[in-house]
Amino acid sequence: MTIKNDENEKLTWIQLSKDSPYFLDERGNNWTPVGQNDAITWPDLQGLFKRENIGAVEGHFAFLAAHGVNCLRVMLEYCQTENRYFERPAGHFQPNMVHLWDDLFELCEKYKLRILLTPFDTFWMDRRWKNHPYNAANGGPCKRKSQWLTSPETLDAIKNRLTFVTERWGSSGVLFAWDLWNEINPVHALGKTDGLYDFITELSLHVRTLENRLYGKSHPQTVSVFATVMEHYQMKDLIFRHTELDFASTHFYKTGTINNPRNSVDAATTTGEMVADALAHLPAERPFFDSENGPIDHYRRKRNLPETFDDLYFLNMQWAHLASGAVGGGMRWPYRQPHVLTHGMRRAQKNMSEFVKLIDWKTFKRRNLNAEIVVSNPGFTAFGCGDKTQAVVWLLNNKKIGRNKILQSNPKLVSLTIQVPCLEKGLYEIHVWDTLLGEMEIINIENEDALNINLSMSVSNVAVSIVKNS
Repeated sequence: MTIKNDENEKLTWIQLSKDSPYFLDERGNNWTPVGQNDAITWPDLQGLFKRENIGAVEGHFAFLAAHGVNCLRVMLEYCQTENRYFERPAGHFQPNMVHLWDDLFELCEKYKLRILLTPFDTFWMDRRWKNHPYNAANGGPCKRKSQWLTSPETLDAIKNRLTFVTERWGSSGVLFAWDLWNEINPVHALGKTDGLYDFITELSLHVRTLENRLYGKSHPQTVSVFATVMEHYQMKDLIFRHTELDFASTHFYKTGTINNPRNSVDAATTTGEMVADALAHLPAERPFFDSENGPIDHYRRKRNLPETFDDLYFLNMQWAHLASGAVGGGMRWPYRQPHVLTHGMRRAQKNMSEFVKLIDWKTFKRRNLNAEIVVSNPGFTAFGCGDKTQAVVWLLNNKKIGRNKILQSNPKLVSLTIQVPCLEKGLYEIHVWDTLLGEMEIINIENEDALNINLSMSVSNVAVSIVKNS
């Protein structure tokens, strides 16, 4: 497969902003990841294997680009089955898989999609360890899965894989960032956290040193973690403050609100709380986002959430995530049959991709304001973040409606006032944004003390961007 692209259209690398906890491209343009998790065995990408249906995958990427999606989180292998191992045996990189990733990078280049790349599918690797090529029983370097993160031989094998990927695809701007290890867990380090800091350091320095030698620069790095594991093992310093990592990412799962949601309001509230907690532990300059979320417990029962409800659950979580101070809307794991996002979720992504253009992220030194924004109407909950000259606020009707009933827009206008603290004096441009339909109105307000915005709304939620006129 050959896709022709003008050299000037090549994707530039993504880097951290020097003046804010967000991302830029190399030309200095704001870049906010909008996307979700995907996998090489799921319906939208499965046509890449052995090039069985590249046309279908290209059509899917065109659809994503048209809906504002610019980033996918993908694992290098997905070993739920026996025919998607990246190495087999260990150290031998499978030609079919290498060709698959050649094509994936080429298609992403064409449609301006970037990849948050993680080198191992640790979930199925754990579940099906007896079959994995890294198992010593299969000629691999590791005797037990409890030693993945402590075995020197396994560390060498992991570095070898990262070297291959860096040399083959590391020059591309399609590679947004490395998720160096998916859901790092002490159960794979003899049940201890002691050596995890050094393990991350080893991988980070290996990749960064190699990239700098080959390309004179390096891609951003993170290590992801299942939120409940992080809490159980008290790993917040490791995940949020490791000196070699560039940004932090966790997986938003919470029993009762996110994992098996009974309403979409509690899911949004939990998302806002988890973002606020993460920001409280982060260095002020470090970006944060949730790189995996969804109704995992409900999905395990092999049932879909009602689609209309799931669309609202998705929409509410992504806006609570962005407004609370995280980067973008988070990255859903589909948890649906078939394993793809709905069209309603795609429309929500498109809407957010337009809204994020209203904020100058490269200068936005945000802090969480969820507990500080004052709302005159108790029927609405505010999520927000801001600095001295910009803010993002999302207002949600907090009436809890069950899965099979959806909160409808109120045919009568609801008037309310929000008070946003910490903004300096001056003239502000306010964009009021319908999260389903887009921009509603633009208001200009002179701020003397705490900024007060009067709103009239007939929808269940609305986003507001606040920017000081220069």
